[in-house]
Amino acid sequence: MHRDITLTRRAMSALGVDYMVLFPTPMLTLGLHPQPEMEVYLGRAYNRWLIDKVLTRDDRIKTLAYLPFNVPAEAVRTIEEFADQPGVIGFCVPSTRHRPIHHNDYMRVYSMLEERDLPIAFHAAYHWQDQSLSTINRFLGMHALGFVWCNMVHLTNWVLNGIPERFPKLKSIWVESGLAWVPFLMQRLDDQYLMRPSEAPQLKKLPSEYMRENCWYTTQPMETVNMKALELTLEMINAETQLLFASDWPHFDFDLPQEIYDLPFLSEQAKRNILGLNAARLFNLDPTPRKSL
Repeated sequence: MHRDITLTRRAMSALGVDYMVLFPTPMLTLGLHPQPEMEVYLGRAYNRWLIDKVLTRDDRIKTLAYLPFNVPAEAVRTIEEFADQPGVIGFCVPSTRHRPIHHNDYMRVYSMLEERDLPIAFHAAYHWQDQSLSTINRFLGMHALGFVWCNMVHLTNWVLNGIPERFPKLKSIWVESGLAWVPFLMQRLDDQYLMRPSEAPQLKKLPSEYMRENCWYTTQPMETVNMKALELTLEMINAETQLLFASDWPHFDFDLPQEIYDLPFLSEQAKRNILGLNAARLFNLDPTPRKSL
């Protein structure tokens, strides 16, 4: 048994979760590699290793397979190769990259995922060499802004270029950016769109409506200092149906399920949805409690 299976099982037992979705943490900045082919080679090798050594050994362990986004043709090939593999419940794009996600080269990728009913996740990270963030001189500041900035840029382009209109059944997930930035972006885009709607002609609704109805978000790291602000945030994103619990284990700031269960303003059903039922619906998983191995 591979040690990663043993460690993941221990974490699942300690956290009290039925499924664990794995992400390629060491590869979250691979999209900035100066050689695009390296993202292709390493991403494909990781997917094959993870499926062969981990996912096929325990059906409670899942993944969003690495998508080599800098080479659209290889992203298509990756979907064709891995979409039906055991444990693959969607695909992941590390968000630290400079390719515009609304480029026409990606339309076939989105179409293939929509046809297969597989979500695409944009997983945030930070990169100190990003020119827009390079003046920050504390890790605290980089961690606070870097994980938000990349997804904020991509989601803005995602909505304003009408991707949810072109692919209304495509499920997008915005991972590990927290939640406090989402109401800001909703209000900012709505305000600007109402003054310049001709620049987003594909839109039939306000940007915030697409962000609330067509996008999913993950809890970690959920900002809880101001509970009134958090309550409004969860209301604005329609958390009862669009929010997914994420632990971010084993990082220093990981969360336990009680982060959701202890929120006083959520109904019992909302808590159940966020802690598991939303994910079961999104990833087509059996919500029946699983027996630990």
